[in-house]
Amino acid sequence: MTPDNIRSKTLPVAVNLGIAVVAFVVAAAIVLGAGIGNWVLVVVVGAAFYLVGLNVVAGRIEGKRAARNRAMQSLIYAACVLAILPLASVVWTLVSKGVARLDADFFNTSMNNIGARDPEGGAYHAIIGTLEQVGIATLMAVPLGVLGAIYLVEYGRGKFAGTVRFFVDVMTGIPSIVAGLFILSFWVLIVSPWFNNGQPRFSGFAAALALAVLMLPTIVRSTEEMLRLVPGPLREGSYALGVPQWKTILSVVLPTALPGIVTGIMLAVARAAGETAPVLLVAGGAAAINFDPFGGNQQSLSLFVYQQAGDASRYAPDRAWTAALTLVALVLILTVAAKLLARRNKLSR
Repeated sequence: MTPDNIRSKTLPVAVNLGIAVVAFVVAAAIVLGAGIGNWVLVVVVGAAFYLVGLNVVAGRIEGKRAARNRAMQSLIYAACVLAILPLASVVWTLVSKGVARLDADFFNTSMNNIGARDPEGGAYHAIIGTLEQVGIATLMAVPLGVLGAIYLVEYGRGKFAGTVRFFVDVMTGIPSIVAGLFILSFWVLIVSPWFNNGQPRFSGFAAALALAVLMLPTIVRSTEEMLRLVPGPLREGSYALGVPQWKTILSVVLPTALPGIVTGIMLAVARAAGETAPVLLVAGGAAAINFDPFGGNQQSLSLFVYQQAGDASRYAPDRAWTAALTLVALVLILTVAAKLLARRNKLSR
């Protein structure tokens, strides 16, 4: 028996492509010819025809089992494409519409003294506000979140640890506007008058507090899961060498889980950078540059996008799209930098 005789038959690539072409041509003829839909329906109907035709043809050539395998593979590929398409569409829309005002003036000027008929004006004040607010929120939320996760994994036992987990889970789904209202009622209306001659004051620091409230549960939960993935023998080997628990956590557990912890932190940072409601409630927004996060109204990129998108000026939409592109690019840069730093630290060990 020759090797060719023991090989099972396979569906040629040309036949597979032919099935796809015929399926989409028939779908286009039916949908567009009958006027019952557009190209989106053509794609859906064509994909259905393709799966049916592939199953029939592959069943005759390769057998029913191989045909079912091909059909499942096609469904998986289709699901992957459907998952990527919205992301690709968002990126394309941001880039194509955001380049209109991607110039030096946009990054070097604010909206101070800019009227509805002025094509100038930029988001420098919003970029400064976002960096300060998210930076302060990160400095507050990351240590608390990581320490809280360490307690839950390494030390937490009994009802108190269960209560902490319960409230962390509840806070994970808290709406951003609720966090903003909490900081408004507590910090802006009660605490800030102590430092402002009895008058409430909006500030970027208040927005950072609200963002920290939103970031904290995400950091705790993601860090907790990463710490639980650290193999137990690593801890046991450290304990066997006489290393105390706190030093084992610092030198063994945290370095091992660092890449996953960084990913969770960057997810929290991305959420904080894109929040609008807390900044609107407790920072107020501003058209001028304010470098002081503890005094006076302050702007952010997300709030800038919201305000420009609703502005009546014909120049405002371009500013909004460019600000949205800037916000996405800023989060991307921070994420890549954090990933590279975590990878470098891991390799250096």
